[in-house]
Parts: sequence; C-alpha cells; structure tokens
Amino acid sequence: MRWWLIAAGLVLVAAAAVAFGVLTAGGRRGWDGSTLRGNWIDPHGTGTLERGPGEPLLDRTALAPRSRPVRTLATFVQISDPEITDAQSPARLEMVDRYGTPFTSAFRPQETLTGQVFAASLATVNGLHPQAAVFTGDMIANDQENELDEFLATLRGGRVDPDSGGPGYQGVQAASDPDPYYYRPAVDPPRHPGLLGAAVRPFVSPGLRVPWYPVVGDHDLLVQGNLPATPETNAIAIGSRKLVSLDPAALRLVETGKLKPQVVSALLARGLPGTWMRVTPDPRRRELPPAEVLARLRRASGAGGQGRLLDYAFPLGPELVGIALDTVSRAGNAEGVIRSSQVRWLRAQLRTAGRRSVMVFSHSALTSCSGGEAALALLDHDSRVIAAVSGGSHRSAVTPRQTPGGGYWMISTSSLIDYPQQVRAFRLLRTANGGRVLQTWMLDPDPRNRLGSISMQLAYLDFQGGRPQDFAGGRADRNASLYLR
Repeated sequence: MRWWLIAAGLVLVAAAAVAFGVLTAGGRRGWDGSTLRGNWIDPHGTGTLERGPGEPLLDRTALAPRSRPVRTLATFVQISDPEITDAQSPARLEMVDRYGTPFTSAFRPQETLTGQVFAASLATVNGLHPQAAVFTGDMIANDQENELDEFLATLRGGRVDPDSGGPGYQGVQAASDPDPYYYRPAVDPPRHPGLLGAAVRPFVSPGLRVPWYPVVGDHDLLVQGNLPATPETNAIAIGSRKLVSLDPAALRLVETGKLKPQVVSALLARGLPGTWMRVTPDPRRRELPPAEVLARLRRASGAGGQGRLLDYAFPLGPELVGIALDTVSRAGNAEGVIRSSQVRWLRAQLRTAGRRSVMVFSHSALTSCSGGEAALALLDHDSRVIAAVSGGSHRSAVTPRQTPGGGYWMISTSSLIDYPQQVRAFRLLRTANGGRVLQTWMLDPDPRNRLGSISMQLAYLDFQGGRPQDFAGGRADRNASLYLR
C-alpha cells in the first residue's frame, strides 16, 4: 500500500500546495519565520496546513527563579540535520525502509528537496541577523562528495546545481516506477507534476551571512550514517547499478540488523545482493574519508581546530564560549561516542573559558553517548555551563539537569530533513538578579521558496516522519525562557 494511502485526508491536500506557499505572518513582506508570531497548523486534521497564532516564550524556572532580562550577551542559531541528499544516488537503500526499525526513514517523500529547504531556512536566518550559526551534524546524508559540494555551495550563496548522474531525475519516485511503496509526485496525491524535474534544476541560494561553526554527525562521515566507506561501497556510489530489491540472504541480514562493516563487505564482494536497475554513473558521488570531510569543513568555515576529531572551542560573544564535541564513531554505527582523550580535552577547555558562560554542542546527546557520563560529570560540577545542545534525534526537547554546579539545560532540536523542518534560535541575556536567561524559539523556512514549501507539506504527510513521531516536541520544548543562576 502506498504511504499516502496510510495518512488520512490526503485527497484534500492538493489544493493546499499553492496556499501553503503564500500564507505568511503579516504577508510576504512581513515574513521573519519566528514561531513567536505565527505557526503552521492543521486546524481541521485534514492534512492542510494554515498559518496560525504564534507561541510566546514560556518561563521555565526549574533551575532558577524568573528575573527581568537587562542585557543581551549573544544571539545565534542552531541548524541541525539538513541531510543534503543525492536522492538519485545508487548508494541509497530506499527499499529497506519498508522493513521497519531500525531502517525507518531510508526513504522520504520530500527527499529530492533538501537543498531548497536548506536555502529557505538560510533566508529566514539571515533575516534574524544573529551573530553566528552552529550546525549540529548530519549536514549531508550519505558521505558523498557531491552532497558536501551542494551543502557548501548553498552556504556560499548563488547558483547551486543539485543534479547528479545524467540530466533530469533518475530514481524511485519516477512516474514509471512500478513499486507501490514510493510516492511519485507526478501521479500520486498530492500531485505535483514536474516536481522532480524542478527539484534537480539549479536554484539560487541566499547564502548564510554570518560566521558558522560545524559539528559533525554520523551521516557526514559514514555511509548511510552506519558504515565506514569501503572500496565496495564506493564502487556502488559512483557506478551504474542501483539495488531495487534484496535477495533472500541480504534480506535476512537486514531483518536481523547485523549489518556490520565486515558482513557488508563480504556480501558486496560477491556482487550486488539483489535485483538492480541501470543508472547514469557519476564520479562526483565519491564517498569521502572522514579526514577529507573535516578538512573541507574547516577550510570553508574557518573554524574546527586541528586533528582527526572536530573538537574545538569558538566564541559566541564576549561572555559566551561554545565547545564542539565530535561524537561520531569512525568504526561504524549511528550511536555516539565520547573518548577518554576528549574528556581530558574538555576539562582543559573548561579551564580556559575563564569567567565566560559555556555551551557544549554535539550531534548525539551526551546522555546517549558511550562514554558520555564522564563528559557530563565535568559539566555537572561547572557553574558556568548553561546548556548542552545536540541534534541527531530529529526531535525538539528541553530538559533541566539538576547538578552540584547549579544545573544547566539539555536541549535537542528537530531536523531540516523531517517535519517540522525548523531552526532553533537562541538569545542569552543577563538578568536583573545577576543570573542569566537563555531564550530559545523556533524559526520556519521562508515559504516564498516554492519547492521548500512543497517539501514541508510532504514532510508533514510522511506517515513515518516527524508529525507521527512528534518531532516538534511539546509546547515547552520549542519557545521558552530558560532561567539559570
């Protein structure tokens, strides 16, 4: 059964596509993306999104009492999991999506539009005029050179070409694809004839007009976010054959979840394990070694420190320092890891911070990382720490952490790849009683980007995506004033 038949009310959605792109808070000229003033809502439960009222900041006083803000110390944004995707790549494994956990989200109906959503989000960020942007990982989807090229080109601004392989779209969403699992925009509701052709045509990005700081995620350095690149996987990525179904032996491996690097290499050494289709090969789909990804991010951002891990400290204002921790396991899995050497390095950085406040950024939440307890123990006893911020989960959540040092906030943020496709803004302020308050609120992509707006509509309807999984979080996980002593 097609994914779109599972979601209720989709027959009413086609007419909403045009309206979705033009209904903005205060009209087009007034758009700033702030959910403090307006939100996308589905008031009738039909799958049709409308612009509704905003969500004012909620006072959260679990760590300190409310106090009047008196001085702004820093304003910045967090952008997480844009997962710029080459949806035409033969290295993608969309077919495993139907087998369920842990292989969910191997296919998304909006995955051809990741670059346009990213560009629309940058337009909103530029309108806020923050001091900096922090990317908390999974900037690309599959460790491919052309995906990293598109990510960096979108950041620079100007013309961006998302196409790969031959001219035009080749992939599982083509109208001619007989597999009933995939959404085909030319023929399936909500119908968007010509969408795939438009998705792979060059577009113009506004670029990002503030300093940016990268934090790597598993999809940036690992194939499918799970496996180190090998000669066998790279041959598939740059080659002309794309798997469309798995043979029984490969299927049994998928169902047991035993996709270890050595098992996959042995499986691929015997050829593609299933039926395949021919696609146009493209050497630009080359899978990158981690050192090359880190070198390119450092060169483009002008930040990132040195060494084989992307661990570094960076300024977020005269009274606030950010610390980036690289939680990606190079051995190959999606779970985060904190090494003992990183704990020693973190201790030194906390000493170097002096009297400044500290925020720690990682892709995986420290609470879910192997070895994360040692890093958390350092933060727990440091009164300057105000927040540990992560991406990775694709879910917005804000939780107080009571500690001997006075406590800090654990914050995770939804992704740009899944609904609600939002950026998180931060403003740190000094308060009248000598404490601090960290204000945070969500920003929506600019709906004047038509393809980005269609992506949000499709992401909202994705039956296993961010809406059914409640990735937007609760009311207090989005727009809040987080008080600290």
